[in-house]
Amino acid sequence: MVEGFADNGYEAVRDVFQRLHDEGRETGAGLSVWRDGREVVNLSAGWRDADRRHPWTAGTLVQTYSVSKPFVALIALAAVREGALDLDTPVAAYWPAYAAGGKDTVTLRHVLTHQAGQPRFPDSARRLDPLDDTALRDALAAAAPEYAPGTAMGEHAMTYGHLVDGILRAATGATLDDVYTEKVRPALGLDAWFAVPDEQLHRVADLEPSTAHNWDERPSAPWLAVPAGVLDPELVNSRAWRQSVFGAVNLHATASSMAGFFATLRDEDGPLRALLGPELHAAFITSQVTGHDHVFGTRLSWTLGLIRDKGKIAKGGIGGAAAWLSLRHGHGVAYLTRHLADHSRAAEVAAVLGDDLSVVGEDERAGVDERAGEDEEAGATETRRR
Repeated sequence: MVEGFADNGYEAVRDVFQRLHDEGRETGAGLSVWRDGREVVNLSAGWRDADRRHPWTAGTLVQTYSVSKPFVALIALAAVREGALDLDTPVAAYWPAYAAGGKDTVTLRHVLTHQAGQPRFPDSARRLDPLDDTALRDALAAAAPEYAPGTAMGEHAMTYGHLVDGILRAATGATLDDVYTEKVRPALGLDAWFAVPDEQLHRVADLEPSTAHNWDERPSAPWLAVPAGVLDPELVNSRAWRQSVFGAVNLHATASSMAGFFATLRDEDGPLRALLGPELHAAFITSQVTGHDHVFGTRLSWTLGLIRDKGKIAKGGIGGAAAWLSLRHGHGVAYLTRHLADHSRAAEVAAVLGDDLSVVGEDERAGVDERAGEDEEAGATETRRR
């Protein structure tokens, strides 16, 4: 049974969510939509646990995979706001060991826009324990980049959090989770956690890889292979993993919290602007670089932490999680799931809301959006009618 609510005008969203469970494409998920400062959809269905004894509820936390990355970026930007870091100072000025292998010109800006040349951990890290964050940081510091920093981009699929953590530790002595827990999380009012505390563990959903997908044959496989285990239920469902910080992938969150955050991304009087200040807020939500992303295999635009085109500001995660702000309709949406498969489920939800989750460069998107019409309110009205 689907539990929760969908306001008038959002019946089609509930219908799609119900169908995904009826067809067996979903085993446990949460869906939330926020608009004009309030939640207009909050739906839950399926199970939280692998034994299917505990229903998914509105308070269920689940690992979001790469939806984690914008929050890593916010941790770095909070430190920039306080003057502890600078976007364009070489990382090696804070972390001297990082200069090895030709990385002496890498900046925090390169890292946040996925241009540092380290989209994956080096082969030297292949046998490392995924929970050994010190060894993983050291491996990144010692490795040569895969391309000259600043000359190309590719999502730093597994390395994003460890890079920012290494920079923070070297510059300030604080860890990624220190800044998130003390500054970012309370400032934004998030029900989302790195290193899930003991008292929140009972809310966490077990992840379940789909048997219909051979993960070793997916295009993303080379970027996730080192260190091994990020799709392994034995690891990702363990207490040790849930209470660790693997910043690129293991933020645990509710759908409502993610949708509520994305809905307020552009608010000039919102908590995000208060946390970052006007300049960094603008850099977090506007395109900073557009080009071919070698990991995604397509042209796209990165902000300092998010993907943006003319239709949305968004981030998705391997396994099917997705969160976005619709620039045409003004709603924030999050679809979070424990059933690790593709993004077709979130895409079908997006379609009935009038959104498109295709990843394209912002400049390429312009013509499409102009033809679709420029009146956002008219589009939103039509979406509510559907």
